[in-house]
Amino acid sequence: MLHIPVLLKESINALQIKPTGTYIDATFGSGGHSLEILKNIGPKGALYAIDQDPYSINLGKKIRDNRFFIKHGNFSHVIENLYCRHNKFIDGILLDLGISSIQIDTASRGFSFMKNGPLDMRMNNQSGIPAWKWLQKASQKKIEYVLKTFGEERYAKKISYAICEKNKKKLIMNTLDLVKIIKKIIPKKNKYKHPATRTFQAIRIYINCEIESLKKILCISTKILKKKARLVIISFHSIEGRIIKNFFKKNSGYTCIPKGLPINNDQIIQYSTKKLKIIKKIKPSNKEINKNPRARSAILRIAEIL
Repeated sequence: MLHIPVLLKESINALQIKPTGTYIDATFGSGGHSLEILKNIGPKGALYAIDQDPYSINLGKKIRDNRFFIKHGNFSHVIENLYCRHNKFIDGILLDLGISSIQIDTASRGFSFMKNGPLDMRMNNQSGIPAWKWLQKASQKKIEYVLKTFGEERYAKKISYAICEKNKKKLIMNTLDLVKIIKKIIPKKNKYKHPATRTFQAIRIYINCEIESLKKILCISTKILKKKARLVIISFHSIEGRIIKNFFKKNSGYTCIPKGLPINNDQIIQYSTKKLKIIKKIKPSNKEINKNPRARSAILRIAEIL
């Protein structure tokens, strides 16, 4: 299935692209957002695209444009290195935190609970350990914690126990082996949500250190973005959503200063911890959801640097 970028028009508009600006597409994927950014910057503009997936990097290398630079690695590490090396401030960062249709639909990547393949789930399948190996080594309590924390799975204890028991007899190596275990435990009540959705989400997030990377890039963004620059983030589940929302809220508030102190308004602003202005939150239209059902859970959040 061809990957359709979610909230494409809305996210590009949210960046408020300047022709001479420098931008970062921190999750290149299949390049849909990057190609649109390149249409909007001028000859003196620049776009840095980042992805962990070697497949995406190979796609990016096919773009012949001297304004475009593709970098392989985790976005939080790459952006930090870019800033340290060039000491260059950025006009906008775009993050699309979803996994691409290509990754889901390629059975050998192990992301899909609909197609059988090796239980891998690594965004960068050239480093780290695959999901099946982690499930083999992890304790039942650790697996339960991951399913609860990163998947909000109410059956985490039963699923983690069943995984460990199955691994004692025969290693769970493939995606559908894991799906069979989950289906025996979770009654299928929601026709829109597969019983394995939360478990697969949780393991994927943990294996790829997604939450740590998100928290890190949020902190880095306030240091490397220029004044009036935009931070534009598309998230797909409540765990990411809460982290982004809480970060925006925390960094858009002023420091509480006791009344009666001999300090004027300019000094209050100077010593304030306020870094962001929350612009808005956007959800996909019904038209987009009908065209691309995977957009259903997407939320676009926008903040501006003060």
